[in-house]
Amino acid sequence: MTVHTLGKNITFVRPTYFIISGFIGIPNIKYYYVFLFFVYIVSVVGNIAVMAVICLDYNLRTPKYIAVFNLAFADLCSSSALVPKVLDIFLFNHRYIPYNDCLTFLFFCYTCLSMQALNLVVLSYDRLIAIIFPLHYQVKVTHRFMLSLIAFFWVLTIIAVLITVGLITRLSFCKSVVINSYFCDHGQIYRLACNNYTPNLVMAILLPLLILWLPLVFIICTYLCIGYALSKVATIQERVKALKTCTAHLSLVVIYFILLLITFILMEKMHPNARIINLSLTSVFPPMLNPIIYVLQTQEIKESVKKLFKFRVLSRITVKQSL
Repeated sequence: MTVHTLGKNITFVRPTYFIISGFIGIPNIKYYYVFLFFVYIVSVVGNIAVMAVICLDYNLRTPKYIAVFNLAFADLCSSSALVPKVLDIFLFNHRYIPYNDCLTFLFFCYTCLSMQALNLVVLSYDRLIAIIFPLHYQVKVTHRFMLSLIAFFWVLTIIAVLITVGLITRLSFCKSVVINSYFCDHGQIYRLACNNYTPNLVMAILLPLLILWLPLVFIICTYLCIGYALSKVATIQERVKALKTCTAHLSLVVIYFILLLITFILMEKMHPNARIINLSLTSVFPPMLNPIIYVLQTQEIKESVKKLFKFRVLSRITVKQSL
């Protein structure tokens, strides 16, 4: 540990490392690590595939699919920031993580996971304008607007998480360095401090409010407005057609928020191991399922995949015939 004397009776203690203690005492936990590895591979392949399809198909270079591309990118980053390190910590028993590495781990995990929720806000706004103001959609939702909105959310998230990480550096750890979680969790870290952690507690309240609960409220209000607008539509066929354009996004919202809501509602009643596993699932499931949902439920992407696959097959046939 690094010890600094800040005054006559004040000693600042910065640990050399933290110890990640999650998943201890869970039977057959190695099977869960195999499951995490499988989820990670599917996430990487699926999100890279979605990003490649959007890049290769000129018809998908629209504001909506800029947001879909960014969601796939955020999912890929969050999976890559979290799962390999978790497997390294627990599967290979590297539970001792240096202080600076832990804060870096926290920063990337929180930033990428936060962008998933904020990107769902972007997509909900896109659906709101497309359904309620269809004639003005091309004017209101432009490429420039979408890129600016996404860039704003990235900057907002990075600043918020940097403040969160920066506040940890003012804490003194003279009691314990054991983090009862599966990664360098902010809530678990600041509670280990032996000096005043009130600013960290405030940030622990504000950060979820900013990147989870306000986005969820906005999305719910968005769909209430969409539902009200569709109730004014004359025919059922038009309502169903409009709702079909929202099914993929609604599925993503349910998958992302349902496990989080369960965890936060039942937090006090859950066994610590159950809480850790449930939180880990909320982190790894959405990045795996998002690309699958968009490929299966979005007609434009399905058509694009079919065209690209057909083009590749025809190219191979042409090459063989030329040989």
